[in-house]
Parts: sequence; C-alpha cells; structure tokens
Amino acid sequence: MQHLTGTAATLYDEIQGLPIVSPHGHCAPEWFAADDPFPDPATLLVVPDHYVFRMLYSQGVSLADLGVGTPGKGADPRQIFRLFARHWPLFLGTPSRFWMSYVLTQTLGIETPLSEETADEIYDRIAEKLVDPAFRPRALFDQFGIEVLATTDGALDDLSHHQAITNSTWTGRVVPTFRPDNVLDPSDPDFLKNLGRLAMHTGEDVSSFDGFLAALRARRAFFKAMGATATDHAIEVIHTAWLEDPERVYQRLRKGMGSETDARAFYGHMLIEMAQMSVEDGLVMQIHGGSRRNTNAAVMDQFGRDKGADIPIAVDWVRGLEALLNRVGNTPDFTLILFTLDETTYARELAPMAGHWPCLRIGPPWWFHDSAAGIARYFDQVVETAGYWNLAGFNDDTRAFLSIPARHDMWRRGVALHLEQQVARGVFGLADAREIAPLLAVDLARDTYRLTT
Repeated sequence: MQHLTGTAATLYDEIQGLPIVSPHGHCAPEWFAADDPFPDPATLLVVPDHYVFRMLYSQGVSLADLGVGTPGKGADPRQIFRLFARHWPLFLGTPSRFWMSYVLTQTLGIETPLSEETADEIYDRIAEKLVDPAFRPRALFDQFGIEVLATTDGALDDLSHHQAITNSTWTGRVVPTFRPDNVLDPSDPDFLKNLGRLAMHTGEDVSSFDGFLAALRARRAFFKAMGATATDHAIEVIHTAWLEDPERVYQRLRKGMGSETDARAFYGHMLIEMAQMSVEDGLVMQIHGGSRRNTNAAVMDQFGRDKGADIPIAVDWVRGLEALLNRVGNTPDFTLILFTLDETTYARELAPMAGHWPCLRIGPPWWFHDSAAGIARYFDQVVETAGYWNLAGFNDDTRAFLSIPARHDMWRRGVALHLEQQVARGVFGLADAREIAPLLAVDLARDTYRLTT
C-alpha cells in the first residue's frame, strides 16, 4: 500500500471517506436482488477474477484446477484456495496484490498473512464471515459507502433482477447499462439469432433497417426507464463510417450473405447510429477500444470466452472516430467516454481530442493499466492538454465486488500523489489541489455519467 506523507497525505485524508460512485462495472445485479450469502471463499475471490487466474495460468497452473469455465464441475473450493495461496508471491508488484491484500485485511478483517501454510485457516475464517448477515451483498454495499453502482447488461436482458431491486425495501441504487454489441456487431456468431430475440422483446419488425432501429430505440427506452444513464460498446479496431444505404448492407447481413467488409462497415455505421440515439435520449455513450479478445485458441476451445487471453493492440482514435465526431461531435449535451488499452494514444490522440471536441471525455486507466503506476502515467500524459474537467473521473470496471473499495482507494491515493506533485512543481497551489481532489474522486464520475441525485 502506498505510504503517503505531507501534502499527499493531507489531500488523501480529505477524499478517502467520500462516497463511492461506481458508474461502470460488471457486478451481477442478482447479488443485490436476492441478497443471498456469497458462496465459498474460492468461488468469491479466485474463480471469477481473470486478473488472478491469468497470472496463475501464466505460471503453469491449470484453469481446470482453478474451477474456471467449468461451473458445477470444478475442483474443491478449498483446494482452489490452497492453490491460490501457494502461488501468492506471484502477485508481488501487481495491482491484484494490493486489491486482494486490501480485501483480506480491510474488508474481511484477516490479519494473518496469506501463505500456503495459512490457507486453510484463512479459508475457514472467510467462510465464517460469509454466513454473517453483515457480509451479505446489500450490507456490504452499504458498508462500502457506495452511492450508486452500474452493472453492464446485454441488450436482450429482461432486467428482472433490477426490477426486483426496485421492488424491494432496500434503498441501495443499482442501475443497468445498455450493452448492445450482440445485436449491433454482425461478427457475433449469434447475431442472426439475436435479431430474432430483439424482435420478440420489442414487438418490432426487424426485417427492415428502420424496424431494426425502432427496436433498438425501444430497448434503450426500456433500459432508461429502469434507471440506466449510459450505453457501453466494445470494439477491437476503432472504426466508424456513415453508410449512405445501410438498408442494403443490413439485408445482406440479415440473410447470412454479408461479407467481413459488410460486417465491419455495418458495425461502424451502427456506432454512429448509437451516438445519434444518445443525442435523442440523453444516454451517455462509452467506447472501450483496443482489446483483441480470446487470443489463446486452446483456452477458448476448452474453457470459453473471457478467460484471461485478451491482449491490448494499437488503436487509431483520430481516424477511427472521424466519421462519428463529424456527424455528432459538436452536438450539445452528447457525452462520449473513451477507454483505451493503448497508452501511446493518451498524449498523442485522446488528450488533444478531448481538449477540442465538446462531447469527449477520457475514461480512467482501464484493465491492464488500472494500477498505481498506470494512474500516474495517465495523469502525466493527459492533463496538460485535456485539463481535469475533460476527464471522466474513476470507475472500477470490476466483477470482483469486494475489491471495489480497494480500487477506489488506489485511485484516490494516486490522485493525492499527482496533485502533490503539481503543487510541488508550482503548477497550482494547495487551494486548487483541494478543489480538484474531490472532483477526481467522485464529482466528475457523477456529472459525466449523469448520476447526480
């Protein structure tokens, strides 16, 4: 854990206890709908965390032995936790070590250092806590001081868990996020099947492009009525292009006759359509770009998607977003948040773009760069050109619910260190730093995602 002194300690003390605003992430809404006890320690802390199991896999640990991708058929949870504890030194120097240490000591109150020898003792102590009502999802949500948490939900999700939360007496705020890639991207293997499901969900005739757009508007309206304030889109190679005749391309794709070129062009067009719909309905648009997914074919075949083999690639944001920005980038009240895994674009592209286009905000360090060093690099590269008010604040972007306080704590420490350096260099004074600190910790996220209550 970073040790803070001087001005950094002063600033951190002022923002450490602020509410947590979590405007983008992947926690399961059913946790808060049912409020059932979390399962065993391994299923909670190890099995679903790709940061954890990708590191273990890189050192020769079998994913099957970790219970990954084999629900109901995995190894014994205690054995999984022992395996994790045996390899705990592998995480030295990584943000995962910080997050997990924080969860064990601060959230779960485990003072015994984790090791192969202490694995069973710690497993049993965590298991005891997980049956305590104080460690159920809703209770932890409240204890963590979470003001709002956004989940990420497919376009075809019925949002029944969100409805159950709304219908309950619990006052925690959990909102959905509209993730429509599986009905926008023709390269999805289930694209045609998903079009049929989209028609069933909305009652719209998707045999025409206009009907398809009407169905998407209906789903967006449904999500917004359920509390959504944002959409989310993932694309490997950033590409937008306005098609003069999208109907023709749509018909080829709908009939299974489209080419890869058609699929790429169509998805690029649909990102612009999504931006235009955001102008209409006010939903904030997010684009996560530059991740080549599922690069390990053997792991994909045996364990399925999203098993730690997604790798960053180079991104061209300037050319990739040119068509979209020249169509809607000057539109008042449209917000587009950009997330990159290509850090070379921070100073070269994203900061200059956000420093010009009214709609653009730069998302915080994402995924591989959500770390103490990654946060420092981010500030160093974007602030001089984009300033602070063109940033989107912080989101934890995690499936690991118990790690949310740890991730926000790392960010707040990074904010304090960055601002201390700015004051020491004479960029601005302490009074300005004290104004910017809560902005970066909470307020920018609230405002950018339109989550102000």
